[in-house]
Amino acid sequence: MLIKLLVKYRISILIVAFLNLLVGIGSGLYRIGWSLPESISNIAAYHGPLMVCGFLGSVITIERAIAIGRLWGYLGSLLGVLGGLFIIAGFPWSISIIAFVFASLVLSFASIKIYLHQRALSTLTLLLGSVSWLIGNLLLVNGLNVPYVTYWWIGFLILTVAGERLELSRLTSPSPHSKKEFALVMLMLIIGMVVTTTFNGNVLLLSIAIIFLAIWLLRYDVAQHTIKQHGLTKFIAVCLLSGYVWLLLGGIIGTFTNKLIPGSSYDAFLHAILIGFIFSMIFGHAPIIFSAIIKIKIPYTPILYTPLIFLHASLVARIVGDLWSIPHLRGVGGIMNAVSLLLFFMSTVYAVFHASQQK
Repeated sequence: MLIKLLVKYRISILIVAFLNLLVGIGSGLYRIGWSLPESISNIAAYHGPLMVCGFLGSVITIERAIAIGRLWGYLGSLLGVLGGLFIIAGFPWSISIIAFVFASLVLSFASIKIYLHQRALSTLTLLLGSVSWLIGNLLLVNGLNVPYVTYWWIGFLILTVAGERLELSRLTSPSPHSKKEFALVMLMLIIGMVVTTTFNGNVLLLSIAIIFLAIWLLRYDVAQHTIKQHGLTKFIAVCLLSGYVWLLLGGIIGTFTNKLIPGSSYDAFLHAILIGFIFSMIFGHAPIIFSAIIKIKIPYTPILYTPLIFLHASLVARIVGDLWSIPHLRGVGGIMNAVSLLLFFMSTVYAVFHASQQK
């Protein structure tokens, strides 16, 4: 009975997380000039918090709660989705900030528990990612604007992915030297986040660290071997390797731009990483992550490539529009971004429904 209740609890949180994603997509479209209902315009300024904290942070926290096997771990994901709902419902922004702070605090405690159970560079990286989310949210409490807090959120997501991929890289037995390289890049990344906040958007060191990390992942990740296989294994590898290319491109954009403030180069930098890299990771791992959350095996189907193709095509259009100052192309890329994420949402729902009917 308790297990069934827990599964329903997970599913409810996941549904609200997807609601935050959908509203976040709408607010993002409004920000780049698409005409949408007045209700969306009222929350357009909170596009980033909805996407990063209300959706991504909440889903990661569910995954971490499953890993530690403790009910209190789900409190973080619940607070994360509630923070997004508070934004949608028009509650004072300060209430959402507090919810996000406590969500990231729970994730940090869960990550500490995992690290103490398994002391390794990979679990330490996951812990540092959780703390980066917490630091970013605390900076929000102290009045720092969202565009600058976003660099800490980027660090949270990058460190989370990097830690998980390092853990899986044990299958290819990386050398002690490669692990030292990884540790040095993580140190550069953390110092880069501090420098970016301290020097008002100077992302040079952060961008260099991102470039080195992308190169490390392209060189050592197990995906370079699994891409030779078939079915879901190959699909995951395609998602991962293409995501690393976007991470590399984001770092290159940041390096040449050096100081990023809200504008076209800022948009290109953020979306190359947050959409190109992070959502490629999500697309690849969705069948595994959501199967663990809802306890229903999601079968592989080639239709999963559809949102991935749309994702990459949309980002090419958007980033070219950003960097070459072509507003129309940027707008087209933005709506295609939304289509790719909606296709991802619909294909996931379809796969879950199809799998549950066969159960």
